Amino acid sequence: MQDHGHSKAEIAARIDTAGGRGVLRDVVYGGIDGSVTTFAIVAGVAGAGLSEFVIVALGLANVLADGFSMAAGNYSGTKAELDNIRRVRAIEQRHIDRYPEGERNEVREILRRKGLQGHLLEEMTQVVTSDRETWIELMLEGEYGLGGTDPHPMRAALATFCAFLVAGMIPLLPFLFGVPAAFTVSAWMTAAVFFAIGALKSRWSLAPWWRSGAETLLIGGAAAALAYVVGTLFHP
Repeated sequence: MQDHGHSKAEIAARIDTAGGRGVLRDVVYGGIDGSVTTFAIVAGVAGAGLSEFVIVALGLANVLADGFSMAAGNYSGTKAELDNIRRVRAIEQRHIDRYPEGERNEVREILRRKGLQGHLLEEMTQVVTSDRETWIELMLEGEYGLGGTDPHPMRAALATFCAFLVAGMIPLLPFLFGVPAAFTVSAWMTAAVFFAIGALKSRWSLAPWWRSGAETLLIGGAAAALAYVVGTLFHP
C-alpha cells in the first residue's frame, strides 16, 4: 500500500482529483473472463480432438463477440447505476424544495449517527443545509449509500473490452504462430496470465501478491479443466 503526503496542497489535490471507483474492477473482470473463456474454448476444442484452425476460428470469434458483449453489458450496467444516482438526486432536490424541515431532520440524524451531538450537531446541520449541493451530496451518501463521484459508463466499457481483448488473445497466440505443442504452451501462457492478473490485483488489496495470484490461477484453472473434460466427452 502506497503512502501519500498530508500537506495542505497534497490533501487538496488528492480530494480534487478523486475519480470514484476507477476502472480496476472492470480491468480485472475483463481480463479474467477473457483469458478464462478463450482458453475454455481452446481446451474444449482440443479435448474434442478438432483441428487448430477450428480452435483459432472459435477463439477469435469469442474474443471479439464475447468481449464486445461484456463491454456492452458493463456499459449498460454502469449507465443504469448513473441513471439511478441522477434519479435519486432529483428526488432529493424535490424533497428539499417541498419538505425542507423534514430534510433538515434527516441531515441532523445522519450527522448524529456520525457522532455529533448537542450544539455542534445543530451547528453542523445548519452549515450543511446552507449549501444546497453539499446538502444533496450528504443525503446521497447518508440516506442511500451512494458515492459522491458519478461512474463513467463508456470508460468502464472500454476498460472491460481492452482487458478482455488483451488477455483473451494470449491462449490463441501459440496456435496463430504455429508453435509446436501449441496446446501445452497455451495452457502455460494462460496460467501465467491468471497468476499475473491475481498478483496485480493484490496491489489494491491487503492479500500478498502470491496468494492473490494463486487464487486467481485456481479459479481460472478449474474453469479450463472443466471445459477440457467436457470436450473429451465429444472426442471421436
